[in-house]
Amino acid sequence: MLKQDLLQSLAKIFNPHQVVTNPTELIVYESDATWERGLPDVVVFPQSVEETRRLAQWAAEQNIPLIARGAGTGLSGGAVAEHGGIVVEFARMDRIVEFDQAGRSVVVEPGVVNLVLDELVKTQGLYYPPDPASGRTATIGGNIAENAGGPHCFKYGVTANYVTGLQVVFADGRVAHLGGRALDYPEYDLIGLMTGSEGTLGLITAMEARLICNPLGVKTVMASFDSVEQAGAAVSAVIAAGLVPATMEMLDQKIMRIVEDYMHIGLPVHAGAMLIAEVDGYPEGLDAQMAEVVRVLEQNGASGIRVARDAEEREQIWYGRKSAAGAFARLAPQKFSMDCTVPRSQIASTLRAMNDICARLDLTVGYIMHAGDGNFHPNIPYDPADQDQVRRGTRAFAEMVDVVVACDGSITGEHGVGIEKREFMPLMCRGAELAAMWDVKQVFDPAQRLNPGKIFPSQMPEVERVPPAPSVPQDFFAPKNAPEAAAGLAALSAANKPVAINRTRAGAVTLSTQELTGVVKYAAEDLYITVGAGTPLEQVQTFLDPHGWQIPLASPWREMTVGAIVATNLNAPQRIRYGSVRDVLLCCTVALPDGRVVRAGRAVVKNVAGYDLPKVFVGSYGTLGLLTDVTFKIVAKPRRKQTFVVPVDDLKAGLAWSSQLLQVALMASAVVLTRGVAARGVISPYALVYTAEGHEQDVEAEMAQVRALLQKLNAPMPRQISATGTDLWIDLLRGATAGSFVVRAGVAPKDLVDFVRNQTARLESSSYLVDIASGLVYAVALPANASDAKTWLDPLRQAALAIGGYAIVTQLPDEWRNTIDWRGYRPDALDVMRALKTRWDPAGILEMDQFVA
Repeated sequence: MLKQDLLQSLAKIFNPHQVVTNPTELIVYESDATWERGLPDVVVFPQSVEETRRLAQWAAEQNIPLIARGAGTGLSGGAVAEHGGIVVEFARMDRIVEFDQAGRSVVVEPGVVNLVLDELVKTQGLYYPPDPASGRTATIGGNIAENAGGPHCFKYGVTANYVTGLQVVFADGRVAHLGGRALDYPEYDLIGLMTGSEGTLGLITAMEARLICNPLGVKTVMASFDSVEQAGAAVSAVIAAGLVPATMEMLDQKIMRIVEDYMHIGLPVHAGAMLIAEVDGYPEGLDAQMAEVVRVLEQNGASGIRVARDAEEREQIWYGRKSAAGAFARLAPQKFSMDCTVPRSQIASTLRAMNDICARLDLTVGYIMHAGDGNFHPNIPYDPADQDQVRRGTRAFAEMVDVVVACDGSITGEHGVGIEKREFMPLMCRGAELAAMWDVKQVFDPAQRLNPGKIFPSQMPEVERVPPAPSVPQDFFAPKNAPEAAAGLAALSAANKPVAINRTRAGAVTLSTQELTGVVKYAAEDLYITVGAGTPLEQVQTFLDPHGWQIPLASPWREMTVGAIVATNLNAPQRIRYGSVRDVLLCCTVALPDGRVVRAGRAVVKNVAGYDLPKVFVGSYGTLGLLTDVTFKIVAKPRRKQTFVVPVDDLKAGLAWSSQLLQVALMASAVVLTRGVAARGVISPYALVYTAEGHEQDVEAEMAQVRALLQKLNAPMPRQISATGTDLWIDLLRGATAGSFVVRAGVAPKDLVDFVRNQTARLESSSYLVDIASGLVYAVALPANASDAKTWLDPLRQAALAIGGYAIVTQLPDEWRNTIDWRGYRPDALDVMRALKTRWDPAGILEMDQFVA
């Protein structure tokens, strides 16, 4: 317990109604939704970022742990004050600070309930997809801490895919703003590290997030199978067919019988498993989508297929699924509930192995599965008073972890590590990977005050390091694999020789990825491909094309490698449809200058085992380590693409039309406005280009909406062209000559129209493209010299910075580099970036002229 003088000191910061010290009242906060226990010394309810800052500063002075807490719905012991300290309860920071319908974004405090946010944005035709089962009570702060997913993340992704900015209070009380309302800030992706960090890196006091258009229609089907293995094979078949249902959920027979005995809702209890699949989009396309899904299910043994005819039937189907977790209480007072993710192709074999384990140990097991993304929850009911049953259940849990790790899965897909799974981390992560995570923890929280004891095991495994190469690479170094790269970097680091990756620079050794090429693994059934980092993107797309797949990324330059795309965070307008580089990258292998080879991430959609290391390499410009291979999600090539172009004579009108079109952009893969970029048949100074892609009926429905809206706005009637909005982006950047001055400016989408209007005079001297959905402007200018370039750039940059954006130079003549600061942006957490670089590149040899120098 805290001494009385400390409590009196704390009382000077907070009002009495914000502090709980009564021992009886503290019991409410000693656990989350697990059986883990830890009584806090105090519970504090901050009501603002300033109060949170003062609390953190006070705790730092007194060396007292802080444990962030939302609604206490976590399932790993993550919010349990295992070692005492102060629980920071964010329930009273529950304001929706801003809801920007036009820019499709929100700013919310951490105490906002997930369902409240989702219901609010849906009133305006928008959608916040993360929907954990506890969404009726779970808060946004907890969602971020655990990187929450839910049934719909197979199609729409997890929390990390929507967070664009975080306001964070660090352990020492400093407040930092990571990211923001704009996209692709020139800084390390610390948001990616913070999301899913279980409160161990900082106290989150606000989230900025993007929203998407809410699908106008949905159709649900329920199907029965003879066994869970057969149902798992059907899920794999749906995916292999290139279909993307909004969700695919599975219940096994044991779970169905538990629910049916309790709810009496007509579940197919005589079947071995039940699958719920859902498609969404435009109402015009739902029947065709569902017919394809049903056909594949039937081909793979489905029976008793029931397609919901209306919302009432749909709710009845889902009611059974949502009641499954609670129904377990009828079997036993408690349950072991595992949360793992395996490659989808391994679902059937994993379930078989887990069934064998439980049969051998005489245990009942039932499965609730997010089958579409390979995330499932084996549930083993038990009586805590039966010590033998507890022992057998504990053993089964451990053996199941072994099964998951053996097929290269994750020990936790959405619940987090917390207390419950920390001792299993060394089974999944080798020493180098865990040590890299520990480096992150040390950088953010060196005194271990934030949620201490979570994620990391009590005994860290030995860290493997490749010894330095016997001879120091000279001038040019092209390793053939990750260990060779690590050995060479270690030798260069010991010799303190600077390194430039895939480019020449005076006094530096050129580190080339030309030998790190080719397809390492192609797994269509699991929707990923692993390739050497030195492989050109075009080569990978050529490999995938005959199979009907693609990596949803693009590059203006045919020779650009996948490693370079990750390192520079290069994103095309099609990100509105498919996500950005950080959303497509699943995992990577990295050689660090200190001799470590780190395998970061796993080739599964949902993985919250520790920190999301792959994201910090996105946009790092080679300053942290050398990417040797990368694993991307692959998606089916669209059935149809269609592009409309609208001639625009008046920029102000064109911007207004573009913003209006964004409100109907459900299938859009580009909404752009261009000047100086050739669009076939357009002689006006500007062109508005709208591309949609996906199922035929969805594309037709969306383009009909686009045409009708343009007519309502009295805009010229659109013409169809073969080029897409991304093609025009490629043309603009590919057309830049050696003497070109290329700038990318990023602002919040809500500020984009005014920004472009206010910078019209400057932009008119260049060719440019405005990515309406992403808040980005790409400009290609031809100033006569560095002085003219700086005169052109500085006002544009200052205008972007003034509204929370940025403007960086992505191409300029070499002789101008000493005159012009290509970044022009100072991240709030630059000291954290520098500290992380020092941990992984202690000699500072990598890309010294990049943004952390």
